[in-house]
Formats: sequence, structure tokens, C-alpha cells
Amino acid sequence: MPFDLTAHVNAMSRSVRNLERDGKPAKAVVASCVYDTDLADLWDALTNADRLRRWFSPVSGELRLGGRFQVENNAGGTITECEPQRKIAATWEFGGGMSWIIVRLAAEGDRARLELEHIAFIDPHWDMFGPGAVGVGWDLGFMGLARHLAEPGADLPQEAVAGWHEQPEAKIFIRTASDGWGAAAIAAGENRQQALTAAEATRQFYTGEAAPPEM
Repeated sequence: MPFDLTAHVNAMSRSVRNLERDGKPAKAVVASCVYDTDLADLWDALTNADRLRRWFSPVSGELRLGGRFQVENNAGGTITECEPQRKIAATWEFGGGMSWIIVRLAAEGDRARLELEHIAFIDPHWDMFGPGAVGVGWDLGFMGLARHLAEPGADLPQEAVAGWHEQPEAKIFIRTASDGWGAAAIAAGENRQQALTAAEATRQFYTGEAAPPEM
């Protein structure tokens, strides 16, 4: 069936957790969605390099426990945990910084839930953009996966199609995702005005209305 972008973005679940990592204050950005497929197919979509490039990005390296991977023009890391059809954990290394991702899969009837947790230390980048700094990017990934499952013949992620970010549906998607992460930050105890300001900064960044900050 054709991919319904509005239905997908509204079905996303977003939350933020406050925690410590290595004795330092950190935040966990958690995104999840239920997909119309089974665990075996969802696992294959996440670990099959040919399928990954069609909905996420080209990923090179060794996609196995202990292996190093590199997302094209993005982060790389080491796979630290791998339980087939259940869990993947890895470091997420980008721009000299280190954060961590945990991907969990679970059956929900004849469907499958994907949950991604991204843990990072609180820093000036977080203060400026809040959870949307990574959250909106993962929203785009979840969208790509939903479209891939609905339209398996598509050969590129939607956001990789030239001009997509300038289309009204893209701007609505990014606004909805940014606002959703702002609401998640508020629910986690963030100052309301600060969270809303960060969400708007995130929206402007992803739509190209604001240049990347010099950190």
C-alpha cells in the first residue's frame, strides 16, 4: 500500500529520560514505532546492508558483534551487543564525540515494534537544540523504514530524493517531529520555554532556515 507520511509521524512515540553515564549527567532520547511486519523481516531490514542503503544510508564495515561500522557521511562505531531479532547496542562516534545507541525489537501481535534509545552527555549542543538534535534525525530514519516496508521497490530514502526537504510535506514532518521532541523534553522536566526554543532551533536547522552552529 502507498506510504502515508501523516499517519506514520503521528504514530511515533517520543520520550526523554534523565540519567547518568560514567558518573556524568546524560540524557536518553527514545523513539519507537510499531511496523506492519514481523520480527524476522524487521531484523533483516536493520542488518542487511543492501536494505539499509535503501531506507537509511549506506553502511560499511562488519555488521556483527564487535565489528566496526561506518554510516556514510555520518557516525561510525563499534557494535557492543547483538541479540538476533531482539537487540543491538553500539557506540555512536561523530565529530570527535561519543554517544551510545540501543536498538530493541519486540513482537506486538502480528506486528513488530522498533525502539531506539540514543544516550548522550549534556553539552552546549543539547542546550541549544534539546533532544531534537538527534531525535529528528532518527525520526527521518524511522520514516525511511516505514516507507521501505510500504514501498519496498523504492531505491533511496525519501530525504535523499533531490528537493524533498523543500516540499510542504517535508516541512510539516520536520515541524511535527521537532515539536514532538520539545513536548518530550517538557514531560521530562525541561523548562518549557527553553524546550520550545530548542525545538524551534531544531526545526530551523533541519529545514535549512538556520546555518549549523559553530561549536
